[in-house]
Amino acid sequence: MSDQRERVGLVCPSCSTTEPTVHEVLNPGGAATVRCTECGHTHKTRIPEPETVELDIVVSQDDESFSTTMEVPADTYTEVGGEFIVDTPDALLQARVTGIEVGDERRVEEANVEEIETLWTRAIDNVSVKVTLHPADGDRETTRALTVNVPGDYEFEVGKTETFGTEEFTVEGIQIRENAPEYRFDKLDHSGDVAFAKDVKRLYARDETSTAWSAW
Repeated sequence: MSDQRERVGLVCPSCSTTEPTVHEVLNPGGAATVRCTECGHTHKTRIPEPETVELDIVVSQDDESFSTTMEVPADTYTEVGGEFIVDTPDALLQARVTGIEVGDERRVEEANVEEIETLWTRAIDNVSVKVTLHPADGDRETTRALTVNVPGDYEFEVGKTETFGTEEFTVEGIQIRENAPEYRFDKLDHSGDVAFAKDVKRLYARDETSTAWSAW
């Protein structure tokens, strides 16, 4: 069985009286029993509660948004593109940071939470992906739009045929969102290129729906 004990940084009266070392919490409580991982010394001490700050968060979901607040550790650092859990009164949401507003309504790419006035985010648990479809005959002058709703970690692959209800299409290109990490290009169009739905701004696809372009 793996060791699931909490670990904290504390001074050790045996081997480090000035600089914190990593301690295992053997018995939590007001006067917790802890063991230094450097020298093995066990002693009792009070574990300080971490300082927190109240963070104002705006969460965008599709075409709507709402505001909430969260208590977070004061030493937290965040950056555009980072992901975290937003704890709201109604639900827990996985969100990605899309904007960080500090003093004087200034936007920055990264900041400590103590500096942040408002954190702008986008929910990525479940997402709506816009699709531009063109006919199978290649006539790009006649296109139609479609929106599909999928989990954020759903994978779209260039060259793969997707089916959603009565809709069927083959992915030909994937436009990546600005704040999506770990993609070499902002447009994927080589067979086998893959992107998570939460990172997709738009899909470009060939319509395979048999009745989509039938005559009247």
